Amino acid sequence: MLKDANRILLFNALLGNFLAGIAGRIFMVSLPTIAEALRTDIAGISWALLSYQIVSIGLVLIFGRLGDIYGREKIYGTGYIILTTAAFFCGLSQNIYQLVAFRIMQGAGSAMVQSSSRAIASDALPENQLGKAQGLMTSAFHTGFFLGPTIGGLIIEYTHWRGVFFFLVPIGIAGAFLTFKNMKKAEKGKSQTKAVDYLGGALIVLVVTTLTFLLDRRTNQALGAGSQYVLGFLFLSSLAGFIIREKNVINPIVELSLFKIKLFTLSSISLLILSVSHGMTGFLIPFYLQDILHISPSFMGLLFMSAPIFTISLSPLSGYLTDRTGSRLPATLGVVGTIFSIMVGMLLRPDSYWMMPALMLALGGVGSGFFNSANHAAMIGSVPKEYKGFANGALQLMFNMGHLFGISLGSFLMSLAFQFQAGNRAASGITTQDPLAFVAALNSTYTAAIFIAGIALVSTVLRGPKKT
Repeated sequence: MLKDANRILLFNALLGNFLAGIAGRIFMVSLPTIAEALRTDIAGISWALLSYQIVSIGLVLIFGRLGDIYGREKIYGTGYIILTTAAFFCGLSQNIYQLVAFRIMQGAGSAMVQSSSRAIASDALPENQLGKAQGLMTSAFHTGFFLGPTIGGLIIEYTHWRGVFFFLVPIGIAGAFLTFKNMKKAEKGKSQTKAVDYLGGALIVLVVTTLTFLLDRRTNQALGAGSQYVLGFLFLSSLAGFIIREKNVINPIVELSLFKIKLFTLSSISLLILSVSHGMTGFLIPFYLQDILHISPSFMGLLFMSAPIFTISLSPLSGYLTDRTGSRLPATLGVVGTIFSIMVGMLLRPDSYWMMPALMLALGGVGSGFFNSANHAAMIGSVPKEYKGFANGALQLMFNMGHLFGISLGSFLMSLAFQFQAGNRAASGITTQDPLAFVAALNSTYTAAIFIAGIALVSTVLRGPKKT
């Protein structure tokens, strides 16, 4: 199955993706407990989440390019060390300020690991098995995503919330050990140039930070009225400055000419747009399950297991199809699966049987299983070898920013639809106390998400049948 593979390198890449998958979910499930223990509120603990997110998103593209220049395994191994150290100190935090500070450090380490992991996996296997490599990576991530809530719940219930962070430490140590043990004097895809556009890197961090703040409702509420205009101006100014800088510098952080590659550009657009639709729909379904259908948290957890099960199972098949036929067929199947998932969401009613949302979640898992492996293989495989790290960082950036924008857009559309449905009863904001209006608004938001996913379908089909 893994003929001619660098097994240690591949296993280490899989370990990094597994760690990324488990780290996010294990922290999310522990948020209420940590907030209570550190005597903070929802706004306070949300900064522990948002700070990690901003740093991770803002730096992933930069570290991807630095990996191309200085060697991906060096960035990867250093990322393991930083992430592990930060996780240890997060577990020792005595207040929310310390936790936020160490989460910022953890976000930087995570960006280093995630910016290189998929490119390293592609280095570990022959070029004609790129789809297989990305299929295995997707399965590894979603395995961690699948196990995270269960492990986090058990740790909190039987030990202590600090164990949520300490659990990550031995995994990180193992990854760092494997990385530096397997280090090569000359890595695949290593660029000959040593120049780094640090100003361009600073500008892209500013672009991502201002956009994240602009899209995050909690930040806008904290900064007060008028903050969106200021943030919007800073975002557009920094974006314009970044584009001008990258066009004129000799060794840019972002090689804009790569976007002339049809397969890379259309795959990037597909990932961004589909992530928006996932963000729009994913954050609403827990409210529907718990507050409308009155499903218990434990049973809701079982329903949410359906998506990663299908994603884990189908990702290797998607990788196989990608190696044989190119990325268009499996990626298209993935987008179609996502569209069918959202269509089921349009049919949800206040008295729907639990199998309806379960079907929606399962179809979403099918869509992710087919789409992710194929599309990630297309993005990484369509660029020259010396830019694989950049492509890896770009796909992480597209996924995270699309998801963040989807949540913001979904909240906005849900609010408008609920106000239309509830009329005067919407004065206090969106509430599940009016099930008919809430579900009608949910259906309208999902309808908009289908049209957005349709754009991803068009860009996916237009990429052509070319193999990576």
